[in-house]
Amino acid sequence: MMQNMTITEFLAQHLQGEHSAALTAMLSDIAHAVKQIAVVIDAGAIAGNMGSLATESVQGVNVHGEVQKTLDVLTNDIFVEAIQKSGYVAGMVSEEVVDPIKSMVKNGQYLLCFDPLDGSSNVNVNISVGTIFSVLKAPNSQPELADFLQAGTEQICGGYALYGTSTMLVFTTGDGVNGFTLDKKTNTFLLTHPQMQIPQNTTEFAINMSNYRFWQEPVQRYVDECLQGTEGERDKDFNMRWVASMVAEVHRILVRGGIFMYPSDAKARMGKLRLMYEANPMSFIVEQAGGGSSTGLQRVLEVSPTGIHQRVPIMLGSKNEIDRIASYHQKKSKRK
Repeated sequence: MMQNMTITEFLAQHLQGEHSAALTAMLSDIAHAVKQIAVVIDAGAIAGNMGSLATESVQGVNVHGEVQKTLDVLTNDIFVEAIQKSGYVAGMVSEEVVDPIKSMVKNGQYLLCFDPLDGSSNVNVNISVGTIFSVLKAPNSQPELADFLQAGTEQICGGYALYGTSTMLVFTTGDGVNGFTLDKKTNTFLLTHPQMQIPQNTTEFAINMSNYRFWQEPVQRYVDECLQGTEGERDKDFNMRWVASMVAEVHRILVRGGIFMYPSDAKARMGKLRLMYEANPMSFIVEQAGGGSSTGLQRVLEVSPTGIHQRVPIMLGSKNEIDRIASYHQKKSKRK
């Protein structure tokens, strides 16, 4: 059976073409990093990993002005070290570092963009967190900042790790989405979720309702329809979810459907989430699983990046719902 085969066996059977050797090696490095990160997260308060780094100074604040957790730095260091072992990565971009990270590899062929610990605000309350990554082709072996600014359509691989009730690694190379669960007895990732698919319709939505007063009219309209349930024009009841961890939200959508929204609003006109290492890889995964992803006015994967830490509004998940909310944005744009 294909299910429960090891990740090594899966990669050997399913990766073909010019990127097969490199992706196999890089994904093996990523799997190794995820195992290490899972151990560090599991140790939690026992190892003193749960606090924040910032005190009275600006130290411990990342490029986005966010207070770094101890685990943010630990997971970043683990990922940077592990991903260079294969010898294919020419340079990296991390949420936790201002400038691109130069690899020690001399002839790397690929670029890696990653968020080492998505949802880190949840670590102290023991809610699921994750790692997100995106692989791009390197134009040369000594990449400059501009080389990273590729649209999401150029991704070779996108994936995430989920550290929850079990540790999972989910990724796509453009041929469907597959999920692997870490067997802690053998320290091996096994294929447990082959060819994941998102239902086109759903009755679940995830959004931070505390921002309602700041949203644009299309988002308010969509959420109002969901809240009205069977008494409204949608004629069905919806459930609302919010974990404040993109990995956890997207994983739930992959398993049972739904949509996740972090739109632009009066507070964050450019959106909240980062394009290169959050929105792009997650949109790649969602589209490969039959879902949709939009800024409201365009496909996320077609956004032209202007900076490695660029923010972008995003709505992704069950395709029919994403198409509906995108149509509301487009109607408003036409009226203007």
